[in-house]
Amino acid sequence: MIGDNVETKRCQLKDPMDLFHSGQVVKICAPMVRYSKLAFRTLVRKYSCDLCYTPMIVAADFVRSAKARDSEFTTNKGDHPLIVQFAAKEAQVLCDAARIVYPFADGIDLNCGCPQRWAMAEGYGACLINKPELVRDMVRHVRNQIDNPRFSVSIKIRIHEDLKRTVDLCQKAEATGVSWITVHGRSVEERHQPVHYDAIKIIKQSMSIPIVANGDIKTLKDAENVHHLTGADGIMVARGLLANPAMFAGYEETPLKCIQDWVDIALEHGTPFTCFHHHLMYMMERITSKQEKKVFNVLSSTSAVLDYLNDRYGV
Repeated sequence: MIGDNVETKRCQLKDPMDLFHSGQVVKICAPMVRYSKLAFRTLVRKYSCDLCYTPMIVAADFVRSAKARDSEFTTNKGDHPLIVQFAAKEAQVLCDAARIVYPFADGIDLNCGCPQRWAMAEGYGACLINKPELVRDMVRHVRNQIDNPRFSVSIKIRIHEDLKRTVDLCQKAEATGVSWITVHGRSVEERHQPVHYDAIKIIKQSMSIPIVANGDIKTLKDAENVHHLTGADGIMVARGLLANPAMFAGYEETPLKCIQDWVDIALEHGTPFTCFHHHLMYMMERITSKQEKKVFNVLSSTSAVLDYLNDRYGV
């Protein structure tokens, strides 16, 4: 689960709240199922990403199963500041999960935004935006049971059609001691429609804790524009970072140096081939021709990928 060299003294971990009070916009790697794992977090941290999230972890499985803990949560000494995102619907289960990761992470996040059918059917994710009392109860429990105000407890939400309900949810969470709120500017039903940055701005103006904007941010210029449009304290990016892990460092497309870094990091971490290959497919999307993609995307071994990169790009 945890690298042997993890420093477990809390005082030596970087504090994410300090980032939000630095006067700079906080650049954040989103929780991404299968993708925002240790190796990828290590890569984006090399390219000006300030704060990283783990993929969403189902808290009940994590608490119940050592196997789930070992496969779902891997970290090391350089992997900070780090937020572990949980899907949960019971306060005590979320607390138990938070206590397990507390020595190794800088905070936890409650997923209240995942719109996938399986998550909502189980009572997780975006259905929680309609249960503000339950969200408040879960945040309060973690706050009460982890007696360290520097350990952050945040939530990630989608918006309601009626924005007053979203503002009410956020204000209730703030009153309970939530550290910050990430707002994906779409409703549960919306997938590829334009993001409602105006809604994020209204939420930001209604709150005194930091607000993070999320949705359709593909370049550093997009991040700057969304910051100006919304006043958000942080910008969270998912697919934009998959396509270009060096995005926050100002690169318009993935530089070859970043591809080389990914190869080195992934091999060092023993990243499974499918994950290693998929990340490269995303990263090289904008810099390869249709013909090149046809060849590269069907490669089936690490050695074949390494040979291709060496022959084609000198990587």
